[in-house]
Amino acid sequence: MHTIRIVRGVGDAPTKMASYDAALADANVHNYNLVPVSSVIPADATVEDVDTAPNLGPAGNRLTVVEARSTTGGVGTVSAGLGWTTGPGPGLFYEASGEDPDAVRRSVEVGLAAGRDLREWEFDEREVTVTTAEADGEGYTTAVTLAVYGESDSIFRSPRK
Repeated sequence: MHTIRIVRGVGDAPTKMASYDAALADANVHNYNLVPVSSVIPADATVEDVDTAPNLGPAGNRLTVVEARSTTGGVGTVSAGLGWTTGPGPGLFYEASGEDPDAVRRSVEVGLAAGRDLREWEFDEREVTVTTAEADGEGYTTAVTLAVYGESDSIFRSPRK
């Protein structure tokens, strides 16, 4: 059985990229090269909501993720939502971002429903989490929610088969 961990973070910094890095640090995935994938949860995986990632291997390694991310340089709210639906077989992730946490949650829920309708799989469970941060307009603020697939791999090797 493989584990996919749900982690989240928020960060403030003087630049957009630095605030993103700070949000990744808050989730403890800032020392990896993130490789985004679309949305399918393998049948042999479990999903655990853990807030902050444990040590997933050496710095600089490749880490596979599904990522929701929202950044602003102004005053206001940023929200990054991630939802998942699972059953006895494969499952799905769906992500959304924006300023209104309720609208982000609704978008994730609608997306999950649409994804389930496209597939003839059995789905038993559904979860949604939204990470929200308030920005004061001084610098940038980023919110992230990520699904982190397993452990990291060396960036110099082919992905595991």
